[in-house]
Amino acid sequence: MKRLIPRFGGACLESRGDAFVTLARSIVGQQISVKAAQSVWERFEALPRRMTPALVLKLKVDDMRAAGLSARKVEYLVDLAMHFDSGGIRADQWQRMDDEAIIAQLVAIHGIGRWTAEMFLIFHLLRPDVLPLDDAGLLKSISLNYFSGEPVSRSEAREVAEAWAPWRSVATWYLWRSLDPHPVVY
Repeated sequence: MKRLIPRFGGACLESRGDAFVTLARSIVGQQISVKAAQSVWERFEALPRRMTPALVLKLKVDDMRAAGLSARKVEYLVDLAMHFDSGGIRADQWQRMDDEAIIAQLVAIHGIGRWTAEMFLIFHLLRPDVLPLDDAGLLKSISLNYFSGEPVSRSEAREVAEAWAPWRSVATWYLWRSLDPHPVVY
């Protein structure tokens, strides 16, 4: 960290948009390139008057598919919208909830796994102590910066990261920057 922070100290994490939009963008971007995700998102975002759960639920499946969404992603986005619209997701309570409780709530939504929930905690809620051990970039960076490029297990990564608590999200962000100096915005 002593070497990384001075190299990338000028940038910082900033939350963008609202919770629903952030999670919807995450679903749209799954398993496709950043460029393709942006293109599909722009077409999808143009469908409702505003990107709200209630208005997404009123969209026609055919229109969503024509925007470039797979049938599976349409299902995921509808499930996400239903969770928000029904009150099953209470974003107003997240500030009082711990990270694991929020993760449990989010992974109950089809199309959102632990990794996506952890990215949401880091990039949207700006939680300071998230360690996404399923993130290949984090493991690669720990390998390069702490193990001379030797493969690193999740257990070894967890051990190294103990020294970063309670700022493991921050350390993770700097490690990602060591691989790609241009921050990803979620």
